[in-house]
Amino acid sequence: MASTRHAVERLLPLRPVVFQVLLSLLDAEMHGYALVQDIARRTAAGIELEPGNLYRHLKFMLDAGLIEESERRPVAGRDDERRRYYRITTLGRSAASEEARRLEGVLADARARLARSQGTR
Repeated sequence: MASTRHAVERLLPLRPVVFQVLLSLLDAEMHGYALVQDIARRTAAGIELEPGNLYRHLKFMLDAGLIEESERRPVAGRDDERRRYYRITTLGRSAASEEARRLEGVLADARARLARSQGTR
């Protein structure tokens, strides 16, 4: 557990794209294009990924142990065999959880500062 915590701490703060990919993979294993669509939908198109950008982040995440390639495939005929599917690892799940906790702290601080600034006007 301590080694996992240390590994997660080294990765924080997560890049926004990395965090979004991890959030998408919490629900299901996905291929690259499905990740792009899910992230665009969940962020109201606030994050639109180009293929090169996505695959650079996926390589980083694979190398860091946040995700792994999945051997599972959809039913034959419903899939393009060239697609690579990804799933979140235990480390990736821990990193997403810690990043969410970190962002909650950032948001709480921002709200408190904004509230205080309203009182000084």
